[in-house]
Parts: sequence; C-alpha cells; structure tokens
Amino acid sequence: MRRLVGRYLQDERRPISLEPTDIVHEAYLRLVKIDKVDWKDKSHFYAMAATQMRRVLVDQARRCHSQKRGGSIRLVSFPPGLAGEGTHPLDILLLNDALDRLAKRKTRLAQVAELCLFAGMSATEIAHVLEVSPRTVRDDWLFARVWLARELKSRQRGT
Repeated sequence: MRRLVGRYLQDERRPISLEPTDIVHEAYLRLVKIDKVDWKDKSHFYAMAATQMRRVLVDQARRCHSQKRGGSIRLVSFPPGLAGEGTHPLDILLLNDALDRLAKRKTRLAQVAELCLFAGMSATEIAHVLEVSPRTVRDDWLFARVWLARELKSRQRGT
C-alpha cells in the first residue's frame, strides 16, 4: 500500500505534510474504527483500504486547499490514459468529484476505478471483490477511464 501511495505522490509540485507511510497508517486507523465489517478475504480488505486511502488523500487536499482561502491544490500522478497521454499529475479533488459523479451514474464503474487507482488491484482481484467476471471488470475499467479522462479534461479547462 505504501508503494501505491508513493506512486500517487511522486509528482507532487511541492512538499506535503504526509508521507506514503503516514497515509497508509491513517487509512489503517480509519479501517480499524469501522464497526461490524465482515472481512471476506484479502481482496475485500484491499478494497476497503483503497476507499480509506482515497479519503485520506482527499481530506489532505481539502485541508491544503482551504488554507488561506484557496491554498495550493494537491496534484498526484495516476496511470497513463486517465488524463491523456502519459502519466500526468491530477488534482485529487477533481478526481474525487469525478469519481463521485461517476458513482451516481454507474456505481460499479466507480468502484472498479477506485480499486484500480487506489488499491492497484488487478482485474481478477477486482472481479473477485465485486463478484463479476474479469472481462466485465476490464470493460468497466475501459469505460470508466475514458469517462473520467473526459470529465477531468473538461474540468481542468474550466468548462
């Protein structure tokens, strides 16, 4: 999990107060506070961890953004194709908003995207967690990636 978070933060434009290990620890602390979770297996744990890491990164970005009315925006790197060609830094708040909009339209697509982006899970692992076929996951990820890329490009241009 530290490796994944490290990858997200590698293109930060300025130092941040949380290191990858801190983010993983914060996500873990949030996980252990959740009551009545029926942990199915390791994949289920990683899915929940992905959600918590997303929340930690978003909370951190919001804190930084709100400092002095519009503090610096957090930029993180995600896989190629999400923001266009190559790996580009993205605003985590824009990505979070886009994932929320996608979840309102197609919940499973947003879940697949979150598991790919924040847990680094394979199609087979995601298929196991969501109880669908790996082919369905690959199709969902293709659609979600294109949809998110379009949303992020339009938001970054301010339209």
